[in-house]
Amino acid sequence: MALAMASMSGLRGSSQAVLDGSLKLSSSSLLVTPNTGRVAVSKTGLSVRAQQVSVESIDTGRRAMLGLVAAGIASGSFVQAVLAEAKQIPIGPPPPPSGGLPGTLNSDEARDFKLPLKDRFFIQPLSPTDAALRAKESAKEIVNVKAFIDKKAWPYVQNDLRLRASYLRYDLKTIIAAKPTDEKKYLKELTGKLFDTIDNLDHAAKIKSSSEAEKYYAETVSSINDVLLKLG
Repeated sequence: MALAMASMSGLRGSSQAVLDGSLKLSSSSLLVTPNTGRVAVSKTGLSVRAQQVSVESIDTGRRAMLGLVAAGIASGSFVQAVLAEAKQIPIGPPPPPSGGLPGTLNSDEARDFKLPLKDRFFIQPLSPTDAALRAKESAKEIVNVKAFIDKKAWPYVQNDLRLRASYLRYDLKTIIAAKPTDEKKYLKELTGKLFDTIDNLDHAAKIKSSSEAEKYYAETVSSINDVLLKLG
């Protein structure tokens, strides 16, 4: 009996301690079962804890929003400072059709679908006198491809030939158009022979044949001399 009374007293003491601590933490009603001695917590304490978590989440969201606003204000101030220091670039009206600026007199020919395809490329037209000077420079550059042939630098041979031959063809066409009628036929024959040899030299570079390149290079130089001698 004494042991039973002591056990009941200890259980009551423990239950009272648990009850006091629970009241201090959550201020909710507790129920002590007579069979197990377990403490059942009501749903009031759980709802209070959920509300506390929600308040903390709201505070965190507010802090994040304030941080974003502050970052936006700082970046806006930086952009305004950069724009304030930027220098304005004056922009004039667009040029008239066919260029209108030096070196662009026929810049629209490449987009003119009414012109034949062979005429739709952009090379600045010159007077016959200036065209003759540029033709001599182009011929000189064609003669200089010998250094690339000796080194067997075939892509460089082709690139220089095609670039300079385009200018030379265009300028010779301008020069011949200004010549008297009785001279045009002979000049056209000479230029036709010249560009045939240039095409053969280009093919020799394409197939990487040193022997054919040497052969057609000599013929090209001879044809160039004939044309330049006739032009004067």
